[in-house]
Amino acid sequence: MTGLVVVVAVLAAATAFGLWRRARDGRVVEARVDEQLLGPDELGAPLGERATLVQFSTAFCQPCRAARATLSHVAADTEGVVHVEIDAEHHLDLVRRLNILRTPTTLVLDGTGRIVRRATGAPRLAEVRAALPA
Repeated sequence: MTGLVVVVAVLAAATAFGLWRRARDGRVVEARVDEQLLGPDELGAPLGERATLVQFSTAFCQPCRAARATLSHVAADTEGVVHVEIDAEHHLDLVRRLNILRTPTTLVLDGTGRIVRRATGAPRLAEVRAALPA
C-alpha cells in the first residue's frame, strides 16, 4: 500500500510541475537585467531601429525552430525590427553574462540595445508583437 501512495504522490507532483511549466513556457515578461546595452559587436549584426529580437538557441533544440519561425515572421512583417539568432554554445561568455539558462531564450532590445523583455521557451506570436517597444 505504501508503494501505491508513493507512486500517486510522484505522479501528482510531476503533473503539477508539467502544468506549471507549460503555463510559463514562452511567456514574454519584463526583463530583470541591469541597464547594460548590447551592441552590434556583441550580437554580430546591426540593431533594428525600433527593436531587435535576440534568440539564443542550440543546434539540437526543437523549440528553437518554432521560436526562429515566429521571430523571423515578426521581423519580416514589422518595420524597424531585426531578428538575430545566437548559437549559445559558441557564445558562452554572453550566455553567462545574460544569465541564459535554457534555449530558446529570446531577448527584446529597444532601438538603443537595452534589454526590455525576455522570454524562455518558444514565444507566442501575439506576445512578441505586444512586447515590441512603441
